[in-house]
Amino acid sequence: MGMASKTRPRAAISDDRLTELSALLRGSDTVELKLTIPPFQQRAAIRELGLDPLDVQVRQVVFFDTPDLTLDDAGIVVRARRIQGRPGDSVVKLRPLDPETIGRDVRKLDGFGVEVDAMPGGFVCSGRLKCEADSDAVRDVMLGERPARKLFTKHQRALFRAHAPDGLELDDLAVLGPIFVLKVKWQPRDHARKMVAEMWLYPDGDRIFELSTKCLPSEAFQAAAEARVYLAGHGIDLGGDQQTKTRTALQFFAGELDVG
Repeated sequence: MGMASKTRPRAAISDDRLTELSALLRGSDTVELKLTIPPFQQRAAIRELGLDPLDVQVRQVVFFDTPDLTLDDAGIVVRARRIQGRPGDSVVKLRPLDPETIGRDVRKLDGFGVEVDAMPGGFVCSGRLKCEADSDAVRDVMLGERPARKLFTKHQRALFRAHAPDGLELDDLAVLGPIFVLKVKWQPRDHARKMVAEMWLYPDGDRIFELSTKCLPSEAFQAAAEARVYLAGHGIDLGGDQQTKTRTALQFFAGELDVG
């Protein structure tokens, strides 16, 4: 059984968790509503939503962590991307995050944002500092021809040092990946908000197909209701177990290092 088959079971959100969600929304900049589609329904979903494979943008994503995923355990994600037809980017992300713990000096940094990711049965708040990165430089790091720290700005490196386990440096991290991602963004005719579809293609043949839309925190509950109506109207099952793209990738590539 492939790594991507490990799912997070869906569960109803309790009243206490709804209160927590409301507090997180007040401290966030954006909300991303996500839904992963089970493998046996993916082809039908692509057809029902009218997605054209020729509209996809190809991305190559690489993560950085230790072989035993020390950063993941500490709530830190370090990532870089190459993006077809545009500059790449690098990200240092803190997840889960209480927005109240982030100082003003970090909140005002260009490229920093706090976002709540919500999916059926759960949510998580994260803070990320994203900066542009040269695609050729990202490739050089993937090939071991350039140190990882060169992809990250001084502010990103400072954020990493402030939250990473003592003594762990960016150049100490293993390269996990890359993984290919196919992305389509479109405006449905029968839905007010733009939608995004991503297909993550794992090296073992597994796939995660995720639909998402972004909104302001004040619009989250309304946007979620609208998205449910739109997706259900196109035969999309909203009750399946949900998969996590990043953790699946980290576990897969860390496993490769372990057996390599």
